[in-house]
Amino acid sequence: MKLLEGKNVIITGASRGIGMGIAEVFADHGANVAFTFSSSEAPALELEKKLRSKGVNAKAYKSNAASYQESEQLITKILEDFGGIDVLVNNAGITKDNLLMRMAEEDFDSVIETNLKSVFNMTKAVQRTMLKQRKGSIINMSSVVGVKGNAGQANYAASKAGMIGFTKSVALELGSRNIRCNAIAPGFIETEMTDKLDEKVVQGWRDGIPLKRGGTPQDVANACLFLASDLSAYITGQVLNVDGGMLT
Repeated sequence: MKLLEGKNVIITGASRGIGMGIAEVFADHGANVAFTFSSSEAPALELEKKLRSKGVNAKAYKSNAASYQESEQLITKILEDFGGIDVLVNNAGITKDNLLMRMAEEDFDSVIETNLKSVFNMTKAVQRTMLKQRKGSIINMSSVVGVKGNAGQANYAASKAGMIGFTKSVALELGSRNIRCNAIAPGFIETEMTDKLDEKVVQGWRDGIPLKRGGTPQDVANACLFLASDLSAYITGQVLNVDGGMLT
């Protein structure tokens, strides 16, 4: 059964890692996928081609979700190309880790703008369409760090914690119009970024997780699929930890 057959979805920051995993799982379930990238065009175009080979409409857009103006322009263009928007996944994010005493102001600001302000920009830009449709699902990619904090990531933790508060507020505001808003808090997810880390360090993290393994982009994508589909029609304002039991 294809859970998103014919639905139009937007995923920010989907040319690699978790975002790419979400795009592929959504396409496998029949969704038409609009996704954004901010830097290299080649991987984005390759993903676009791969998604289209699954029999759905797919298109890559170069856009900076941290820009309010670009976000509004993006939504206008996607509506022209796809005709509607059923699901928004706010996945774009960066890290600029450092201890607070060494953290530059610009590194704090850029993480907040990219991770948190982008969620405001995209959600505000898409809500008009969802309000007219009287339906929609918004999924914000938070982090376990936003729930429990982490030394050396004050900027990242603040952005992800802010995302949770934003999610719960939007769920209260838009619920009466059948628009749901939920957050996902991934734990240690193994991607091409973690492949560059020392194997002993990675294994140490795995050993500290009750399920004794790191997560995969597909683990997160499957949770996204649930929240995007009608299987979660009575769920809003929630934070789903996808962490192998890390926060248990």
